[in-house]
Amino acid sequence: MTIKPLLDRVVIKMEEAEETTKSGIVLAGPAKEKPQFASVVAVGPGGIVDGKEVVMYVKIGDKVITSKYAGTEVKLDGEEYTIVRQGDILAVVE
Repeated sequence: MTIKPLLDRVVIKMEEAEETTKSGIVLAGPAKEKPQFASVVAVGPGGIVDGKEVVMYVKIGDKVITSKYAGTEVKLDGEEYTIVRQGDILAVVE
């Protein structure tokens, strides 16, 4: 099964949260910060959204930084994905 986003939506797969701090302290589950780095898995076609034309700037395979608590989390075939609007993506990491 695949996810095909509509309009200005983007499907991303979040990277794993850091399990240790830079100083070597191991973090417990609740102490881990939600990751903000993700890989783009699928991109909607863009088009007219709320009366404005939206051009999609991200593509499949891009590494991106998202807003901390943006999007809707979904689970499909045992994998966890997040669906966000392109506007919730802050930057592309090159």
